[in-house]
Amino acid sequence: MKLLQARKLTEQFGKWLYPGMQVKRWLALAVLGTVMTSVGLAIWIDLRPIANSWKMLRNLAKVIPNDISGPFVLAFGIALMIFGLRSVLDSITEVLSPDGEDDLVEKLFRRRRLSRGPKIVAIGGGTGLSTLLRGLKNYSSNITAIVTVADDGGSSGRLRQEFGVLPPGDLRNCLAALADEERLLTELFQYRFKSGEGLAGHSFGNLFLTAMSEVAGDLEKGLEASSRVLAIRGRVLPATLENVTLWAEMADGRRIEGESNIPNAQGRITHIGCTPERPRALPQVVEAIRDAELIIIGPGSLYTSIAPNLLVPEIAEAIKKSGACRIYVCNVMAQRGETDGYSVSDHVRALESAAGGRVCDAVMVHKEAPSLQSVRDGGAVPVDREKLALMGLTVALANIMEDSPNARSRHSSRRLARALIHWYARRIREGKLQLRVS
Repeated sequence: MKLLQARKLTEQFGKWLYPGMQVKRWLALAVLGTVMTSVGLAIWIDLRPIANSWKMLRNLAKVIPNDISGPFVLAFGIALMIFGLRSVLDSITEVLSPDGEDDLVEKLFRRRRLSRGPKIVAIGGGTGLSTLLRGLKNYSSNITAIVTVADDGGSSGRLRQEFGVLPPGDLRNCLAALADEERLLTELFQYRFKSGEGLAGHSFGNLFLTAMSEVAGDLEKGLEASSRVLAIRGRVLPATLENVTLWAEMADGRRIEGESNIPNAQGRITHIGCTPERPRALPQVVEAIRDAELIIIGPGSLYTSIAPNLLVPEIAEAIKKSGACRIYVCNVMAQRGETDGYSVSDHVRALESAAGGRVCDAVMVHKEAPSLQSVRDGGAVPVDREKLALMGLTVALANIMEDSPNARSRHSSRRLARALIHWYARRIREGKLQLRVS
């Protein structure tokens, strides 16, 4: 076994000496610099055994005083070492980063820093979750996005009916948000075919995930393979692999079937559920929640993006039992057809009703007054701090909306992620959470 390992190491080292690698010359130069550095140091301190064994060095020491020749050879050797090693790194960087946007050291530093970030679980769906992930990936690579699979409209709904696969739309958006080349990947994944029999209306990202699921065997393996191909920071997991259909009971007694139909029902939702009644969670999802240091619920559509995840009993139980920091990011504006007239405490009660208990310790809400355009979008959600305090919840105020005063009612990826990480760090400093050391 040891002989086999030694042979393997020798073969791996030998690959560095292949022709065309452009590494051998610089390694040789670095070795020469190391030798000259040692010799220069020996001359400088008048190390007799070495000086006597090398006549050339001895004669050099006689002609030029050792307190001059030594430092000179030492400095020249150090210069050769630095130049050789730098050239080796440049040769490797040229292969790993051909576009030259970031050097190798910067990439390594960023990866190391992100790998030491907190273990974050973000729960939701729709555009809200992908917006959050886009900002969080700059603070940690230990991110697990848990995504609802109740979508039954648009391209996702058609693929669900035609291929029997779980809806890939929200999963696609989250993968793109966590990717290094996010802008290009988002444009590619969001591209919708305008013509073609059977293709019109489908997005490339949905077709890509459907194909990966077919090739890999199921959606779970397809997502894992896609994550490797796209080099995302973190991972994206569906809440369940079961074919879930969402339903809602309205105040007037109606029962609305289907996620895409609920916002259009024009009524107050009194209860929400799903078929099958108790879908099983993905084991990796439950494990991620148990290991989490920070659990973020939302932002997103209350009943159609966030609540469906909590209807999975194992997920709800894992969140309720978690010792992590648990925070709910409340929408700034009411959503027509779902949360008309809701206050922040109403949002929290709806989540607790879906989960069957407490799922958050704090609520993050926007600090400043919403813009006029935002008010037109549906009305601001009132922050009823007294009711929240009676519920035992902490209110975290932060400016988490887009900068532009005329922007529509949506969160800023950068501001939201920064506010959440600062809130989490403050909780640790205040002793509200023990920092886990892995």
